[in-house]
Amino acid sequence: MASDYTWVPTPEYTDNANLTRFIRALGCADEAELVRRSTEDPDWFWNAAIAELGIRFGTPYEKVMDVSEGLPWAKWCVGGTMNFTDNVLDRHRGTPVWDKEAVVWHGEDDSVRRLTYAELDGEVRNLAAGLTALGVKAGDAVGVYMPILPETVVAFLAVSRIGAIISPLFSGFGAEAIVKRMNDAGAVAAITVDSAKRRGQDVPMKQVMDEAAAGIPTLAHMIVLRTTDADCPMASGRDHDWRDLDRADADAEPTQVPADQAMMIAYTSGTTGRPKGVVLTHCGLGVKGALDFHVSFDLKPEDRLLWLADFGWVTGPYSMAGTLYTGATFILAEGTPDWPDKGRIWRIAAEHGATFFGIAPTAVRGLMRYGPEEVQKHDLSKVRILASTGEPWTEEAWHWFAKYAGDDGRCPIINVCGGTEIGGGFIAGNVLNPQRACCFAGPLPGMGTDIVDGQGRPVGPGEVGELVLRNPSIGLSRGIWNDPERYIETYWSMFPDLWRHGDWASRDADGLWYVHGRSDDTIQVAGKRAGPAEIEGLVMATGKVVEAAAVALPDPIKGEAVLIAAIPAPGVQASDEIAAELSAAVVKGLGKAFQPKRILFVDDLPKTRSLKIMRRVIRALVLEENPGDLTALANPDAIEAVRRAAKAA
Repeated sequence: MASDYTWVPTPEYTDNANLTRFIRALGCADEAELVRRSTEDPDWFWNAAIAELGIRFGTPYEKVMDVSEGLPWAKWCVGGTMNFTDNVLDRHRGTPVWDKEAVVWHGEDDSVRRLTYAELDGEVRNLAAGLTALGVKAGDAVGVYMPILPETVVAFLAVSRIGAIISPLFSGFGAEAIVKRMNDAGAVAAITVDSAKRRGQDVPMKQVMDEAAAGIPTLAHMIVLRTTDADCPMASGRDHDWRDLDRADADAEPTQVPADQAMMIAYTSGTTGRPKGVVLTHCGLGVKGALDFHVSFDLKPEDRLLWLADFGWVTGPYSMAGTLYTGATFILAEGTPDWPDKGRIWRIAAEHGATFFGIAPTAVRGLMRYGPEEVQKHDLSKVRILASTGEPWTEEAWHWFAKYAGDDGRCPIINVCGGTEIGGGFIAGNVLNPQRACCFAGPLPGMGTDIVDGQGRPVGPGEVGELVLRNPSIGLSRGIWNDPERYIETYWSMFPDLWRHGDWASRDADGLWYVHGRSDDTIQVAGKRAGPAEIEGLVMATGKVVEAAAVALPDPIKGEAVLIAAIPAPGVQASDEIAAELSAAVVKGLGKAFQPKRILFVDDLPKTRSLKIMRRVIRALVLEENPGDLTALANPDAIEAVRRAAKAA
């Protein structure tokens, strides 16, 4: 046994693990054989997984996977019909799960609301009926712009129930970010609230949605949930009070749609200015979410899951899918983890008996500054699984989390790496393998995950390479909405028939895996991703700069932070006031999470001969690192311009 393992499996975890039973049910000797067979014969694996999970279909599928049009365009559960909501909610009707708590919500003011599965079903049916009465139908896109509330779960399930397409919107977005995403989706309706609570303040959301609506010509309806007594102007004919919707059709059954029909357009950002609309389907998120929580997270019906995540990012819907499919209890915490008291998130976990505690490494790094005593005030003895996703860990944060939240290393940390485009994870921890700091046990079955060099050849232990998939997965994005060329270029163009995710990874001699950060220009702040061009566009729109480059800098709390290098417009004098204006433009467009940490005013930006800004060079110069190969640089004088600005700032 290696002396540096931070956790080793015990019979308490392994003997009754879902993964142990799953391996046996599929006739495999161990996890390694399961992963190998699933890679060699994905048809066998996904058929067996769907059967093991008991996924419900209105019409049985004829073929689990069809790659006749090429691996990037794999089709799933061909010929079958199903509904996502039916598989995470209706499946429990008539079972003991029906009368247990489905959702427990803890408000910022410490108020608590609870919904059983039966009560959640009633709320979902009512909203689904209201949407249908407004004319929203299968295939229509509906934006969901809501904070963390029980009704947010209701909204997601109601839209899915009628076969419409959910377009999640981060609750901190400004109007411009909403306009881009909803116009791309062609959204016909939006669901929002009058305002949200953030650190004791009412933050208007309907007001932001009204501003956005002026730029969304397809938007016909806005459903508004009133959460305060504040004045909330309603536009006649367009706006509808959630509680006044027509419920006449509440007894309708879930709409059966083609199993691989889009269920969600989840927007993530790359290196161009337009967000990518990642297409997740009913069978994709349904099967993948259920499988990940079953085999990797070892979630059981008696578990109570608390995972701090906004529903505008994939972790929220993903954890909802896995929890409700399992029949476990989903604990929601409104607001931030450290307000109104520094140990709030630990207090909530203890008060509601969380057995599964998920959090991003960024949040742990932020909570560490308050000291372990804030954790030790609360009884976390019921927690048996710790989980994380979002960005790479630091060893210090991993050890701290394991020691204080995990009862001195009693609990495993199930670390998962995946993303919006994966519909879940492709490497993850589990309860059968020992752990080292910051590690993953290895590939999840059915993915064909590998690490390759620049020529697409597998690398050996200790070598860093690109994280790729050799097989399409049922959870994988079915493309980028309305942009198939961009989908191929982004994920499938670097290596023939390999999905490139854009992460650096390695494995050690004992088979444990590690992720080392992004291999592309995407900026990831506290688990939230934005493309440089999207940030740059907001800065340019002020008219105060003629060119700008946004890059990621390391941040001890958030993982990454935004730096902007900008060339002032003619007649504009670089100043703190101009920097503040640029910063405010980014916050207004994308939310406070992306507020720039540093803004440099420069005379020139390094560019290639094709006039592409060399962002990696800017980052290296600011960090005083080797900028690497500069053979493509067209304007060498820009190097010194950036260096001067970085030293002066």
